[in-house]
Amino acid sequence: MSVAEPRRIVLFRHAKADWPQVTDHERPLAERGRTDAAVAGRKLADTGIPFDLALCSTAIRTRETWKLAVHEFPHRPKTVYEERIYEASPGELIALLNETPDDVQNAVLIGHNPGVQGLAEILAGSSEGDAGERMNRRGFPAAAFVVLSFEGPWKTLEPGVATLLDYWAPTE
Repeated sequence: MSVAEPRRIVLFRHAKADWPQVTDHERPLAERGRTDAAVAGRKLADTGIPFDLALCSTAIRTRETWKLAVHEFPHRPKTVYEERIYEASPGELIALLNETPDDVQNAVLIGHNPGVQGLAEILAGSSEGDAGERMNRRGFPAAAFVVLSFEGPWKTLEPGVATLLDYWAPTE
């Protein structure tokens, strides 16, 4: 693999969560969230991106989202449950992604708002088609994802270096 090949990163917000009497970290998915997570997984599989790595928050709702989504994939990537994603700022998420080994070509990060949306907005220096317009109009609802590409090693991922290739949300 050459570092000149574009890398792809998918930023995937967890699906709709329920509000039982538990800590925020322990909140499970709502029924609609379980349905949307599986649909999002099918849409992610339809992109044809062969993911090498999934970085998933340790929160229950993100773990459940990922479990339902990845079930739709033809190939399950290595999954790392990462505590630092929970409540992370866009800068903290960039720092985490900068640690990704260079043998990883394509990665998916399953996390939370406002960090995931903020990261998508910060990384995207340009946009293809109407993906940026749709993201700006819709925001980043539960179970939404974006596909970004960039060139170079992961340690060079920084604001403005990526191209927003695609945006999807459950009501798209």
